[in-house]
Amino acid sequence: MAAPASTVDLSAAMIAAPVPIGHWLAILPVAHCLTLGAVLLMVRAYPRLQAWLAISGLMLLTLMDAALLAKVATEGPLTMVMGRWLPPFGIAFTIDLFGALMAFTAALAALAGGIYALADIGESGRRYGFFPLLMLLMAGVTGAFLTGDIFNLYVWFEVLLISSFGLIILGSEREQIDGALKYAVLNLIATTLFLAGVGILYAIFGTLNMADIAAKATDLRGTAPLMTLASLFLLAFGMKAAAFPVNFWLPASYHTPRIVVSALFAGLLTKVGIYALIRVMVMLQPVEREELGFLIALAAAATILVGALGALAENDIRRLFGYVVISGIGNMLAGVALGGVDGISGAVFYAVHSMVLMTALYLAAGQIARRGGGFSLSALGGLYRQSGGFTAVSFVLFLAACGLPPFSGFWPKVILVKASLDIGAWWLAASMLTGGFLTTIAFGRLFLLAYWRPAPMALAPSRRCWRTGLSLAALTALVIGFGIMPEQLLRLSQSAAAGLVDRQAYVHSVFPEGRAP
Repeated sequence: MAAPASTVDLSAAMIAAPVPIGHWLAILPVAHCLTLGAVLLMVRAYPRLQAWLAISGLMLLTLMDAALLAKVATEGPLTMVMGRWLPPFGIAFTIDLFGALMAFTAALAALAGGIYALADIGESGRRYGFFPLLMLLMAGVTGAFLTGDIFNLYVWFEVLLISSFGLIILGSEREQIDGALKYAVLNLIATTLFLAGVGILYAIFGTLNMADIAAKATDLRGTAPLMTLASLFLLAFGMKAAAFPVNFWLPASYHTPRIVVSALFAGLLTKVGIYALIRVMVMLQPVEREELGFLIALAAAATILVGALGALAENDIRRLFGYVVISGIGNMLAGVALGGVDGISGAVFYAVHSMVLMTALYLAAGQIARRGGGFSLSALGGLYRQSGGFTAVSFVLFLAACGLPPFSGFWPKVILVKASLDIGAWWLAASMLTGGFLTTIAFGRLFLLAYWRPAPMALAPSRRCWRTGLSLAALTALVIGFGIMPEQLLRLSQSAAAGLVDRQAYVHSVFPEGRAP
């Protein structure tokens, strides 16, 4: 005899009303990247058309992210759910000021890289998928910044990893394959640790929605292995971000691909790791972050000094910049260790600065190689005689990387040093100042050898290209603007940090009528 039929009321778990038009802006940037990537793949037989479609698409992505940032900055966090299922049952995109700011900055860096690629990536590279892979990379990066579901964060990590593997081997040279292998192995280990952490988290909380986790964490503290979970996430995201002692993969791989690919990697990929670390450790596990604060601070100091010392020892400009990336990651880690609005705002400001600056530095490295004939400092010289404008741009970028005024690297370092001294962590402040001093020596050496001294051999005149010059000039203008007029970025960084430290607005965006069952 059949069991009697029963009905289940799902109305409380589903959306009945249409999604407001403005909420579609939450998913539009990711959908745009995926759609455009597919279109670019279909027109790969027309490299010229493909390239200009990609640039137009990146411009549109930047406008979308700018609109999203403006909406979140004025109206607060924005949530859109998929498939009509309400959180925590359905997947949600929840965008706060932190995620929107990072997504917008990433789009700016990608647009500059895409314009530079018009001159740097030839027809063969376009046919083999540079621009479709770039859009797939941006889908992964943007999705990671905008998602409100921690398993979805893992999915977007996988998307950006797959596309980055394709970009790093574009050209199929032996050096690229070697770099890709090191990059892949370490990142796959980190991804596996992340997935294990997600599994443990689901076993503890019974949910993967970040707002739901943030709301339930206090009730479960003391009865669940949250410290083990936090340590696992710290290791996984530390590897993604290239923090000491799991940072050796970065200088071994970032110098191997085409220079525009290196620029995009340096500007975007490690910042996704830092973003995830801040999101999880500050918003979801603040007590565990505080207990692990000393360990994170030690890792931050070591990362800063290892990066600065590595930059001093390098002869290859690309590897030198790779160590500068690592040193910058240490400064952001210091902000995570310090916690509070001041520490986190310093980390957020530094992340935005680093995304712009490191993209610009690698693009400048491409110009150095084009003008000087290579990346080796021992073979370079006399670049200032070739172009006073390029020398001035390079000098500005070098000063910003050292954290010197009046450029963008100065303000976040001031915030972080002050926050360290306020809590008596003088040794952490000293490590940041020492790292800045060593980085200044490294860039002074670079400038003297590559620009100031006479060229070891006669340099052939280099062909001018407006595309490469436009990308570099635009990013340099941002570096100068963030330094001379930092008020707006300071305000956004402080508001983003306040939203992470006080999670109520984020949780209320997802559960406006109270915590989920």
